Amino acid sequence: MKVHRIVLAFSAVALSLSASLAFAQFQNAEKAIEYRQSVMTIINTHFGRIGAVVKGAAPYNKDDVSKNAEIVAMMSTLPWQAFGPGTEGGKAKPEVWSDNTKFKAAADKMQLAVVDLNKAAQSGDLESIKKAFGAAGSTCKGCHDDFKKK
Repeated sequence: MKVHRIVLAFSAVALSLSASLAFAQFQNAEKAIEYRQSVMTIINTHFGRIGAVVKGAAPYNKDDVSKNAEIVAMMSTLPWQAFGPGTEGGKAKPEVWSDNTKFKAAADKMQLAVVDLNKAAQSGDLESIKKAFGAAGSTCKGCHDDFKKK
């Protein structure tokens, strides 16, 4: 378990550094769109794995849920830099840029909710995980409703 945390920490640092370098490449809107959609795909995959447990479609395994929650929490910090000026397009509605204050507030709310999900997952209490998963899912849905094209 200790090795897993070390690997995860190094991965987070590497992703942060690559994200910083990637920001310089967002002069091209297509690269920014590709980056943010890729990050969201990873978040969705790992969030979905937790969701399967919460819904009873997969057996509860504390270690698996914990690992998936850690990944979701870490990845939740990454896509927002790829929504800067000049990166319009993709599945994002124009409101991302025209009402950026609301968008940033929604992003912050989601990040806090997935931090809570991660804390619940680390505790191992399935009822807390279910509650935190619902809250996190609600923040995702709210942002998608307001800022993602159908």
